[in-house]
Amino acid sequence: MSRTEQDFLGQREIADDIYYGVQTIRGKENFHITGIPMNQEPFFVKALGYVKKAAAMANRDLGAIDAKVAEAIILGCDRVIAGDMMDQFVTDFIQGGAGTSTNMNANEVIANLALESLGFKKGDYQHVSPNDHVNYGQSTNDTYPTAFRLALILRLESYMTALRQLQEAFFTKGREFDRVLKMGRTHLQDAVPMSLGAEFRGWGTTMGEEVDRISEARALLREINLGATAIGTSVTAAHGYPKLAVRHLSALTGVDFILAGDLVEATSDTGAYVQLSGVLKRTASKLTKICNDIRLLASGPRAGFNEINLPQLQPGSSIMPGKVNPVIPEVVNQTSFLVIGLDTTVTLAASAGQLQLNVMEPVISFALFFSIRTMERAVNSLRENCVVGITANEEHTRNMVLNSLGIVTVLKPLLGYKQCAEIAREGYKSGKSLHQIVVVERKLLTQEKWDEMFSFERLINPDLIG
Repeated sequence: MSRTEQDFLGQREIADDIYYGVQTIRGKENFHITGIPMNQEPFFVKALGYVKKAAAMANRDLGAIDAKVAEAIILGCDRVIAGDMMDQFVTDFIQGGAGTSTNMNANEVIANLALESLGFKKGDYQHVSPNDHVNYGQSTNDTYPTAFRLALILRLESYMTALRQLQEAFFTKGREFDRVLKMGRTHLQDAVPMSLGAEFRGWGTTMGEEVDRISEARALLREINLGATAIGTSVTAAHGYPKLAVRHLSALTGVDFILAGDLVEATSDTGAYVQLSGVLKRTASKLTKICNDIRLLASGPRAGFNEINLPQLQPGSSIMPGKVNPVIPEVVNQTSFLVIGLDTTVTLAASAGQLQLNVMEPVISFALFFSIRTMERAVNSLRENCVVGITANEEHTRNMVLNSLGIVTVLKPLLGYKQCAEIAREGYKSGKSLHQIVVVERKLLTQEKWDEMFSFERLINPDLIG
């Protein structure tokens, strides 16, 4: 069974069990780019349903379309929002036309759902039209970016949850390792003592900062241009439609959307995406640093730092028996590099807008959603498969501290910079320990004073040194 649909380019035969129509088919055929259809981002499909529902409600209230038709459209939107029609959203993420194929995909699916609810056959568009009814008073140029922003707001919630959970995992380890003494390092050289717990707490703190920055960037997405239609002049929209449609969308989603004060500016502006992408890049940069640190601290085990042990997940070599690699930090590093690269894509696409529209939003949407999804999975994997299972080599880290020349800094308040520098130099040249030089040979401190100066509390709390 099939039906015939027609647009101004000609006719197409469409299987009767398909809810999308001729314009979706053309978009599907024209754009084989990522191989990833829109239904792979369920929040975007759901957001399209919300936007189309808010539009139908506003047009019904204003008498712009027949109330019976509007109610049928609303019912169709509800099924899209519920996820019933996910397999019908088939256009590629990256497409020409600024998202027109995706907008028409939604219009056609919702129109055919409305037709069925009214007792008509799919494709009987004289009763409910994808363009004249579902898309009434709208353009791709306001509905696509509005749905995009709503979908980002929804998608970011689970990503922020993942970051908060990683933060708490670091804090938990921070408490567990609070009394594990280790050597802090700058320039990859011994610096001064610290606790391993403080290092893990620092990683947790920096993840919390990222949640705050994402929240700030997400707030910018609440400003939308729904009702702007083609270029911001609201051509074809009923009087009062923009404010009413935004009010309905806010009520439906629980998101406090704001109608842009300058719809012409808002229709071509992509600054909020650049801001969000920059924050995603910032988080990726921080995670790269953390994972590099984890790999260094776990290096060895016999010929490296060997301060911490990572969960052993898989054999690490096809040639070296017994070797185990830090595969989770490695994969998080690689994910972070991808996100940093995709930020460049967003920047270039945002700068490529011309006159009253930026036609590059589809690739921006692909870059942002791909970044958020992959980073969320990477963050969850880092927490579940690595951080929660980390253990400390406490005796080894303490011995490294006490055998380090870096702890001579602790003696500076008592012995002065010059004498401490001479002691460190002697230790470096002779290989002797500080204890050997200071207590045994030069007798600059008694053993009792040495033990007092190099107790755990004094080593990690410099304020106690005097």
